[in-house]
Amino acid sequence: MSPARSAGQPRLATYFHVHLVSDSTGETLNAMAKAVTARFDGVIPIEHIYSLIRSERQMERVLAEVETAPGVVLHTLVDRDLRMQLEEGCRRLDMPQIGALDPLVGALSRYLGAALSTRVGAQHALDHDYFNRISALDFAMAHDDGQGGLEQLEGADVVLCGVSRTSKTPTCIYLAHRGIRAANVPLVPGQEDGERLTALKNPLVIGLTVSPDRLIQIRRNRLDGLNADHTSDYVDLDRVREETVKARRAFERRGWPIIDVTRRSVEETAAAITNLLSERRTHRLGSTW
Repeated sequence: MSPARSAGQPRLATYFHVHLVSDSTGETLNAMAKAVTARFDGVIPIEHIYSLIRSERQMERVLAEVETAPGVVLHTLVDRDLRMQLEEGCRRLDMPQIGALDPLVGALSRYLGAALSTRVGAQHALDHDYFNRISALDFAMAHDDGQGGLEQLEGADVVLCGVSRTSKTPTCIYLAHRGIRAANVPLVPGQEDGERLTALKNPLVIGLTVSPDRLIQIRRNRLDGLNADHTSDYVDLDRVREETVKARRAFERRGWPIIDVTRRSVEETAAAITNLLSERRTHRLGSTW
């Protein structure tokens, strides 16, 4: 038995191969694999991604790769013959294989009493939702960083307002991929304080805040990338504190919902915004998230 590690000794990471097999783009499977492996500390997957697998010959190549790098096989295959080929190949290689969507699909099928579709890539069809997402993405790019007048902003579902470097742009892009038309307006000391947004009637205006210490860290990293001077007001602690306090007070005075992004990822911020939009539709809008 190996001796116990000392309290301060870090645990070595565990690496393992995970083979992701999809007959479509593989986006769903990749996201699921990342979400699951993130639940394990010190575990690092070595991903092998096989997208658009739609023939026996392609599956033979997949199985050859699995044999070369033994590990867990996850799949979202719809075609019954390809599934059988993968399952039989994994049994022969003594490798675990998991149909990632099977439990959910099976439960819904039993509940709905409906037959399963065998159409490959059904979630990526060029339908209304797809074109709505593309339109939302175009809108986000055209109304980034305060671009567009009030009349154009009225076409938004949500307008994000905040000081520089509060993740407004990436959050708008993320929301666009969900079909939400999002614009953003930066608060610039001495130029823009968001007052014009009070005239908006259709969009939900949301204020994004962040702690001064975190904001300075982000801005310094930004200046490093630009090889810019670090002595400007942009990263001065007192000025940044004043900037963030004024922003929060402006949001509160106007009654806008506020989201603190200090410890939130873009995905978490977008989820909070989605909740606010849902609550607005049911007339239960809160104030701070």
